[in-house]
Amino acid sequence: MTRALVIENDPKAGIERLGDWLAGGGLELEILRPHAGDQLPEDLSGYVAFVVLGGAQDAFGAPDGTPGAPWFPQVERLLRKAVKDRVATLGVCLGAQLLAQAMGGTVGRAKNGPNIGARFVARRDAAERDPLWAAVPLGPDAIQWHFDEVTELPLNATLLAASPRWPHQAFRVGDRAWGIQFHIECGLETIATWARNDAGTLAELGTDPETVIAECAAVMGEVEETWKPFAERFAALATGRTPGPLTLIDLPPR
Repeated sequence: MTRALVIENDPKAGIERLGDWLAGGGLELEILRPHAGDQLPEDLSGYVAFVVLGGAQDAFGAPDGTPGAPWFPQVERLLRKAVKDRVATLGVCLGAQLLAQAMGGTVGRAKNGPNIGARFVARRDAAERDPLWAAVPLGPDAIQWHFDEVTELPLNATLLAASPRWPHQAFRVGDRAWGIQFHIECGLETIATWARNDAGTLAELGTDPETVIAECAAVMGEVEETWKPFAERFAALATGRTPGPLTLIDLPPR
């Protein structure tokens, strides 16, 4: 099987070039858009991979318990099933926050404010023993665009990358589910749209859309150089084309 289920949470946060990289790695993508009325499945039968994309919504609910989007409870149920059933999973930005929350972690407003623009993330020692992260450079470039953050990782999560003011940049839950707080999927046109939509926030941060767009444009080549092979490794792991154990960690018996 090569089918991968992709959840698009926001029409302004599509899979873009990440979809090309995953398809190039051998995955057949089925993209569902619950924001447009697509119904989500009850389980992940028939899929070898599960990808949850970003969006402008909050992963956490309102004080009265209303979820950030009506379909988020079902997405979290699918994420828990993915971890339990060992379906290869990748959560991007909001998707990473939903993964953390689904598995018992917490999400809230970023304590140090919004993180926007071209930023590097620092690989942690545990990444040396992770099949996706072992080949990632020590300080890879990434596109950051988040107002919220994972404030506490799930108890069984492994931190794989961090940054000084936003510490939970990448993590793994179990041996097949990864979350990345940053964006590897978006092209420059999407970044330009985000920048102009968030011009007020950028002004508060002491910058402006054109500056941020230029900064991101300057690293787009490096971003692709790092994260295209990362996506292809994920596809290879999902489809069983990587020999040996999926991770180099010792897992308790199931």
